[in-house]
Amino acid sequence: KDWKRRIQTAKPMRFSLSFLGLALLAATSTLQDATAEAFVPRSAPLLASRGGGALNAATAATVTEVPTSPIAGMRPGTSGLRKKVEVWQGVDDENKHYVENFIQSLVDTAKASEGGKLDTIIVAGDGRYFNSEAMQIICRILAGNGVSNIWVPQSGIMSTPAVSAAIRRREGGAAQGAIVLTASHNPGGPGEDFGIKYNEAFGQPAGEEFTEALYERSLEISSFQTVKGTEDIDLSAPVGTTFQLTDTSTVTVIDPYDCYLDALKSCFDFDKLRQFVQREEFSLLFDGMHGAGGPFARRVLVEELGMSESSLLRCDPRPDFGGCHPDPNLTYAAALVKKMGLKPDGSADESVDASSLPTLGAANDGDGDRNLIAGAGCFVTPSDSLALICDNWDAIPHFAKAGGPKGVARSMPSSAALDVVAEARGIPFFSTPTGWKFFGNLMSSKEMFDKQDYTPFLCGEESFGTGSDHIREKDGLWAVLSWMSILMKANENTPEGGPLVSVQDIVTKHWAKYGRHFYCRYDYEAVDSDAANQMMDLIRDNFVNGDCSTIPSDESGIKLAGAEEFGYTDPVDGSQTSKQGLTMNFEYENGDTARAVFRLSGTGSAGATIRMYLEKFEKDESKHDEAAPSTLKGLADRAIGLVKMQELTGRDSPTVIT
Repeated sequence: KDWKRRIQTAKPMRFSLSFLGLALLAATSTLQDATAEAFVPRSAPLLASRGGGALNAATAATVTEVPTSPIAGMRPGTSGLRKKVEVWQGVDDENKHYVENFIQSLVDTAKASEGGKLDTIIVAGDGRYFNSEAMQIICRILAGNGVSNIWVPQSGIMSTPAVSAAIRRREGGAAQGAIVLTASHNPGGPGEDFGIKYNEAFGQPAGEEFTEALYERSLEISSFQTVKGTEDIDLSAPVGTTFQLTDTSTVTVIDPYDCYLDALKSCFDFDKLRQFVQREEFSLLFDGMHGAGGPFARRVLVEELGMSESSLLRCDPRPDFGGCHPDPNLTYAAALVKKMGLKPDGSADESVDASSLPTLGAANDGDGDRNLIAGAGCFVTPSDSLALICDNWDAIPHFAKAGGPKGVARSMPSSAALDVVAEARGIPFFSTPTGWKFFGNLMSSKEMFDKQDYTPFLCGEESFGTGSDHIREKDGLWAVLSWMSILMKANENTPEGGPLVSVQDIVTKHWAKYGRHFYCRYDYEAVDSDAANQMMDLIRDNFVNGDCSTIPSDESGIKLAGAEEFGYTDPVDGSQTSKQGLTMNFEYENGDTARAVFRLSGTGSAGATIRMYLEKFEKDESKHDEAAPSTLKGLADRAIGLVKMQELTGRDSPTVIT
């Protein structure tokens, strides 16, 4: 079978062993007529603490094989499979058993990658609409397939970074993977998005070999195995409560915070941060956007560091994210942006007294892995934030104790701000396709492949993602603590009561040293897929494969100098990835260079999202205070005209500019 062959020949993923195939998979079929003990929580002392006595036994549970048919369209994107929630709910007959089909295909693929047996799997979600119901289905499928230990977080909610930490740290890394219920920064609620992704044994998002094998398996599935005759798992049960689904499968409620907190404490000096944030001059405003990151921000910022609850905004998770779009950018985090004294385009609102604003502002997305960083009257682009963290590594213990990062990487569409810092600092640098899984190989080069060790490692994406090797996911709260540490270091000689060195001061000083990479992103969301692909083909045919010297100039004076398509050969395992973005290189009349990158995002659930990334380098300090959107407007207009955006897609303006 194609899906078996793909996973059996894939790169090593656990203990550097090759995949052993599905030799043991057939053994699970013998369970289909088996009966098991009733669904009975086993934790008498913990149950007593809830005020209840011993629970009565329910009817006997049965492992059952249920016939099904393949459902089209289950190919995961850059971070899992995302669809409208009604698809996952199986509202239409054509999508009946949608969750079951996908999870059975996932389990079959995971078993193949683990030599035929799964012992321990985490199931957690970001709390969006349908989260709890899907978790119940998934736990039964896992039990039906003989998974021995199923770990679920109390409340069912866990940020994606916390899941990665739990895979790596709980019981010495006993978990073989995690099924994460999230559509990340996409909206939630009826009519909105739901998603499922898989993280593998080192905490990293599943690689392309895995996701392609999963997809191929979904095209030939004929049945799924589940447990019937059980009550629902009580996700509100105390930590440590266990539920026996079958004789061989147990669900355990785990602490969602402990492993993640340990990972963060390995990176930062919490004692010193606790002292710094008590300074009267320092204040923080953190916007959780009603996502999974909110409770983790409260656990770290309030309970660990002693900050006031008033530092938190929208940190209570809600199934529909309170009606907001939980994407931490200038458009969707508008409330925080305004409170930081910024205009919608990220420039400073001169009518606001900067001394009245928080020192540091930050936001998380729906599953807590993305971040927005701002100072009083100062928006820090994700690309600049990554470069500044790299240049200030001595403020972050995780890097300082190792003498700095041993490797850094950015996604190709991100600006080259990181490149110039890495070159100046003598740090190995990589440019990868968009998708955190591409950073995973570099971080795990030693532990997975016994090759060069690039840890401690720093990486980030233009789409508000930043992280390090403490886990194998981007980590919004890690970025916030990094900036708090940078501010603490910058103010170590600032006397009590004196004005703090600000985010603006740090950013301005950085630009003066390295130059500014003006950067902006235009998102065109829910574009007709055929129209989006037609536009990409036009760029490829006319500019990448065509002769750019024949393109006439226009009144802007911005000349198209060339175009290329980005492909990537992984320096660790040698795998190749093609068609990862189309770059159009431009030249201004004064000789300045710039670029526009076009890419179709793989994180939407309907249609296509066209992303256009604009970048122009400026060394002249007198121009550094200009607003990026206005500085790049001429470049944007030139690129949009050349690719016939409006003509092909019908869009005369982007959905988001950030």
